[in-house]
Amino acid sequence: MTLPGQAHEVRPAVGDVTVTAEQVRVDLTVTLEALVAGIDMAGLSDTNESPLSGYYDRLRALPPQELEQAFDKVWPRIAQGLVFQVGDTRIVPDLAGLRIPEVGDTALPRDSVLVLTAVLPTGDAPVQIGWAATNGPLVLRQMGQGDDLYSGYLTGGALSDPLPREGVAQVGAITEFGRYVVLGFEHILPKGLDHILFVLGLFLFSLQMRPLLLQVTAFTLAHTVTLALASLKIVTVPAEIVEPLIAASIVFVAVENIIGGKLGWRRVAVVFAFGLLHGLGFASVLGEIGLNPARFVADLIGFNIGVEIGQLTVIALAYLAVGLWFGRKPWYRAAIVVPGSAAIALVGAWWVVERTLL
Repeated sequence: MTLPGQAHEVRPAVGDVTVTAEQVRVDLTVTLEALVAGIDMAGLSDTNESPLSGYYDRLRALPPQELEQAFDKVWPRIAQGLVFQVGDTRIVPDLAGLRIPEVGDTALPRDSVLVLTAVLPTGDAPVQIGWAATNGPLVLRQMGQGDDLYSGYLTGGALSDPLPREGVAQVGAITEFGRYVVLGFEHILPKGLDHILFVLGLFLFSLQMRPLLLQVTAFTLAHTVTLALASLKIVTVPAEIVEPLIAASIVFVAVENIIGGKLGWRRVAVVFAFGLLHGLGFASVLGEIGLNPARFVADLIGFNIGVEIGQLTVIALAYLAVGLWFGRKPWYRAAIVVPGSAAIALVGAWWVVERTLL
């Protein structure tokens, strides 16, 4: 499995779990270089933010044999962060295999696979799996037959739901719906800086309700459409195309704020078009996790609701911070809208360069 993304972006590892009466096996797809470097990825969105980023970049250029040697030296440390638990008993997994691809385009992540196995104690007690918060988010997917297989998005060192030795983990529909609402919200706050800046660009365009409502509605409808189409695998666009275009959309709305664009169907249509791009960006998250086929529509709606709550929270916080106090001041545009939009445009422009050339 190859996950889309940029070379320095912190992406969740993906663990495919098979549980039997005697054994648990996890095929863990992971950016091995980050684990070897020992980067603390809790709350990190880009490895460039870590003081160990230089070491991480050097590891990405190593051929498989040399990277494996570096991994072997730190395996005891990595193993301590893996949690396989049956009841109150923690069991130690064995490294049953390691697959490291050859060095390819170093501008893209290299996904290695750790094969972890553990013998389960006698009985029928279920197993829970997780890893240290410093390793970043973990997507856990139960393998087996049927459409109602368990998948979980684990952060902060959380453990999975109990995985039974026969059948699949049972998670209530309401509980699962709530988890996708939270996941959608977290993809905006605090993890979606590019989406936050785009929404702030819409906010700075005008404090009047009608322009803001029209833009947000167009944006919402658009990203809902592409999120659904991409989740159904009807539309697939590589991340190396989507991500720079998302950055460019941020620049566009910010620059138009500065030059004093007026609300019209052109602005709404442009925001709608950019919403289509952002929907593809949202879909990358669901693609990593995998929606439950038995509850596809409900989970998709839950994620979308979370995204909308996140966007409205951004707008509400921006209004409370500046709109409420200064929105009617004669200098509001000159002192807040123009400088704020310029800052947003500069960040977006840098991302365009970073996501295309670096």
